[in-house]
Amino acid sequence: MHVVTVGEPRHEYARLGCAEYAARLNRYTRLRLTRVRDSRRPGEEKRQEEGRALLAAAGRAHLVALDPRGRNWTTEELTSFLSAAAVGGSGEVAFLVGGPDGLSDDVRSAARALWALSRLTFPHDLAQLVLLEALYRAASLERGDPYHR
Repeated sequence: MHVVTVGEPRHEYARLGCAEYAARLNRYTRLRLTRVRDSRRPGEEKRQEEGRALLAAAGRAHLVALDPRGRNWTTEELTSFLSAAAVGGSGEVAFLVGGPDGLSDDVRSAARALWALSRLTFPHDLAQLVLLEALYRAASLERGDPYHR
């Protein structure tokens, strides 16, 4: 798994939580975390520049873009998706988290799946933390560990 985000978490709770869940997730699978730089450009130019950086960092991975227009997955559906990707030989799955201004249309078009973490809007830091926790929960379910309950 590869998690690619725009920027580092700015708040300590998010930095600590992301580090905790990344360490837990690494017990189940090889996790790569890549942080691309926030663009300083205005508006749509910002999303475009960040989008190019996200896609370049993800490389040829199976792309899943976190986007509020995406599908809400249950933990079980996420687990099935990850299992199917592994069995289907998709190789690496990259989860793309845009900056606070969201993702570019190019990123959404390139993604094989759009995933909405919730119908709620989360701050950027919290979205990164929720993503890593959800991936860890799915991995624990796949292994039959009790954490997923």
